[in-house]
This record gives sequence, structure tokens and C-alpha cells, in this order.
Amino acid sequence: MKKKILVIAISSICTSHLYAAAFDKTGQSVSAFLQSGNYFEASLGITDASLKGQEARTNSGNNPLPDIAHTDYRSTAALKLQINPQFSFGLLYDQPFGSDTEYSGNNNFVATPKDTVMLPGITTTRLANATGEQVPTGNSKSNFDIQNLSLILGYQPTKNWNFYAGTVYQTFKSEVELRGSIFSLYNGYDFHTKSVGDWGWLAGFAYQIPEKAIKASLTYRSEIEHKVKATENVPLVDMLASQQGRSLVDQHLDYMISIGQMSPQKKAALNYIVAELGKTDDQGTTQFKTPDSVNLEFQTGVRQGTLLFGNLRWVNWSELEFQPYRFGRVSEVVGTLSTPSRPEGFDLVRFYKDQWSANIGVGQRLSPKLFGSVSVGWDSGAGDKVSTGGPVKGYYNFGLGAQYSPAANYFISGGIKYFWLGDAKGQLGAQAGSDYYVADFKDNHSITYGLKIGYKF
Repeated sequence: MKKKILVIAISSICTSHLYAAAFDKTGQSVSAFLQSGNYFEASLGITDASLKGQEARTNSGNNPLPDIAHTDYRSTAALKLQINPQFSFGLLYDQPFGSDTEYSGNNNFVATPKDTVMLPGITTTRLANATGEQVPTGNSKSNFDIQNLSLILGYQPTKNWNFYAGTVYQTFKSEVELRGSIFSLYNGYDFHTKSVGDWGWLAGFAYQIPEKAIKASLTYRSEIEHKVKATENVPLVDMLASQQGRSLVDQHLDYMISIGQMSPQKKAALNYIVAELGKTDDQGTTQFKTPDSVNLEFQTGVRQGTLLFGNLRWVNWSELEFQPYRFGRVSEVVGTLSTPSRPEGFDLVRFYKDQWSANIGVGQRLSPKLFGSVSVGWDSGAGDKVSTGGPVKGYYNFGLGAQYSPAANYFISGGIKYFWLGDAKGQLGAQAGSDYYVADFKDNHSITYGLKIGYKF
């Protein structure tokens, strides 16, 4: 009985709320479903990150980028019912992926009335005045909110084996606003969606020897495809494509020719691009897939009152391509002007490598009602550069946890983890996969606090 209590304790002490691969947040553990008998738990994780950087490389400025991270609040809940000795049912809720950032201060990620539009001498103010529209204002920001509800059915042919599978309902909601001269024609771009839901699945198996506190599980989660109808605004493109905007550009190009800074051939090419931008105003469906993943979780008794635990996780981030519909159509036009040239278009968010992460720790009984743990972790990140996706390339972490159990059937636990966040280079979508970048993020860190309650009934 004491070893069973220890297994419950150690699996609950350390918060699993992470800051991994920019978007990966919870680790998607199924440990709650693998508890014996009927079980319920709920948790809350709070992450305070310091994500500061500097304009760099192809960014014309050299200004600091103040902390762009908002405090992240992330909750999970689980209910597991043992229907009979052979069958169990579980509901797992978590918020596995997400991002919430905002640029501020005096830098090229914040809109100003003097921002250039396509050509030197044409500012957002001048274009807005010519077309009777509004000048883009505000900060660049992005918020991605993804939530999962997993419904799992397990089959236990013996006390040692557990085979399980189920469906996953996933919701997606996002708001992205690009501001500042660094985004060129996308200065003022908005991508707003309502919450949409789609289905995926999971499957796995677990092996345990309860009397030795040994447990291991392997779980696969499928990718989930979303199709969303978003509200997309590209105000500078709409201004340029208007009659007044085309006239302003044509007059300005004539002026540049008159002072020897433009050739007639170049003028014709730019006028053609402006005309093509006017054909990108259709609204369509944005399609993308959240990544599939594999989790290996394990624990084993070392001696009486001591447990070794850990996990290994793989996430298929290299397949993520997030290209909003109109964003993509515009990108096919402006990609011809980018460095390097990208006439095929580019993505709003893109990662370049799969994510690998690992955590290992030791838990110790300190008294009949108190348990403690210490853990270390590593995350590979998803590539050296992140295209409009987040200024983090992996991490190392160190965690401490404690649990108090007033009785054998319930507990409250808390944990804290400190993350040394990996340096990353921020790219624009048009620069994806190249050596060009616009920002450096170095020497950043994060602290996550977690609180969990659990009850066996």
C-alpha cells in the first residue's frame, strides 16, 4: 500500500507545464489515466518568462526588444473511472500548445506614422492620406490558444498490462497582428479566428508491476487538421490596390525616374506587382495541422520510499506549416521582392526540426504524509531559427516539488521549475530556411509554478 501511495505522489509532484519548442506547453502526459481505481485530478500552471532580444542582421534598426512574453496560465484536469477489473474510461483536458507574445517600445515591430511602404518616400501616413484610410498603429502581437479533450477507453487483460485508445477533440483560436516597418506590406495585417474544433486520436499501452512501483507507458497522438474561416485584413495592400494608391505609386515612380533612381523597366515591374496585389482580396479557408507526437513515460522503485521517474517526448514540428489564406496569396506576390526571393510564397509560422525533450527525477518520502522530488530536463527546440513563431530554441530546466497527503486517498502538491531558454534568431516568413534574420534573443529564462490536487475514490 505504501508503494502505491508513493507512485501516486511522485507522478503528481512536479508540474508538467513547460515552455518547449515555443508552442509545446504541457507535455500531454496520460499518467492520470494510468492511476489505479477511480481517480480525479486538477492542476494550474503559471509561467513567467523573460524573453528579451535585439534587432539584428537584416533589420535596419539596432534597438532593444523589451520582454515580449505575457504571463501564461495553463490548466489541466483528468477523470479516470475503473468500470470493472478489465475496462477503464478516462477524460483528460489540457491546453497542449499555445503562444502569447507582444512587442513594445521603440523598434521596427511597432507601427509608426513614418513607416515605409514598398518604396522609399512612400510612408504609411502618405498612403493613408491619399486613400482616405487609417494609418496602421499599435504593437505586433500573437496569441494561439489550443485546447484538447481526450476520451480514452482502456483494456487491462491482466494486472500488468493496459492497452488504451481514444478520440481527441481539439479546439483552435488565434489572433495575430503584425505591426511595424519590419513587416513591409504586412504592416497592419490582422488574422482573427473564432474557436473551431476538429478530431484526432491517440493509442498506447502501459506495463506495470505495482508491488515494485514499476510503470512504463508509450502513447502516440495523431496530428489534427483544422480548417478555419478567419478574418484577415491587409490594409496597406488594399490601399495600394485602390485607384488612389496606384496613382500615388505611379507618380512616385515617375519622380524616382526623373532623379535617376528608377528605370522605366523597374517601374513597369513594380506597377505589375501592385496590380497583382489587387487580385488577392478573396477570402478563403486556412488549413493547417497540429503535430503528432510520441510520449514514453516511466517510473521505478529504487529502494523503500525512493522512486526514479522520467519521460521522453517527440513532437513532429518540422511538418507544421501555418499559412493563412490571404496571407499566402499576398506572399506569392511580395515573395518576388523578398531576400531571398520566394515567388512560391511563405508561411506565417514555420519550424524547421522535430522537437525532442527528456526529463528525469528522483522522488523521496520525507514523512508518512510528505513527499519531495528533484528533476532535471532538456529540450532540443525546433531549429536554430523560428519564422514568426517564438524566440526560443529549447531549454534546460531544474525542478523541485513537494506533496502533502492528509489521507491516503487525496493530496495537494506544488512544484517550481527554472528554465534556461535557448538562444534563437527570429525570421520573417520570407526568410524561412535562409541565413537571414531580423532579431536575436539571448540569455532568456522562465519560471513555472504548478499546483495540483488529486483524489482517489
